[in-house]
Amino acid sequence: MGSEPGGCVLRRFSCELGPLGRPDGSAAFLQGDTSVLAGLYGPAEVKVSKELYDKATVEVLLKPKVGLPGVFEKNREQLIRKTCEAVILGALHPRTSISIVLQVISDAGALLACCLNAACMGLMDAGLPMKSLFCGVTCALDATGAISLDPTAKQEKEARAVLTFAISSVEQQVLMSTSKGTCSVEELQRCIAAAQRASGAIFQFYRDSVRRKYSKA
Repeated sequence: MGSEPGGCVLRRFSCELGPLGRPDGSAAFLQGDTSVLAGLYGPAEVKVSKELYDKATVEVLLKPKVGLPGVFEKNREQLIRKTCEAVILGALHPRTSISIVLQVISDAGALLACCLNAACMGLMDAGLPMKSLFCGVTCALDATGAISLDPTAKQEKEARAVLTFAISSVEQQVLMSTSKGTCSVEELQRCIAAAQRASGAIFQFYRDSVRRKYSKA
């Protein structure tokens, strides 16, 4: 394993479950200064044109902090939807729609990972049946090959490559990966291993957040 000086540390997390009244589930997720609000609607009626006879239709809408969604948001919506479809037990709710609306509050690095974490906690808050939980972890590789986990916007800008993974809580399986920049196969494997190690702390944070919510109820 290459040297990973001080970079393999996650920023401070905080989460509020159920901050919104109207959705069936919601979560506000904060990683460092990156913040995303998730609202989950469904299972609900679906348009006939989008209806799937054997499972639920999963839709994801990512709203930027200002302005309308563009190509950047559409690309990320697909990555988040792919991850959610991999874990939601959609066959239990055929011919319905499950919509996840993600509102970016602030982007200070690792935005896609924060969106994934907000989406999973929103799904948990809604009580939707899932095969496993998932979390998002972003790694930035600098010029020397050192890894920074959960990078800030500055670290992302200076990085040679930025990789984001969706990790399952079952056997730390990689559900989705996306990268920008160039890295070797060996560096990719190191980033996957670092993301899998970090996922344990995130899943523990999820469990603690849920426990806190229900101990107050």
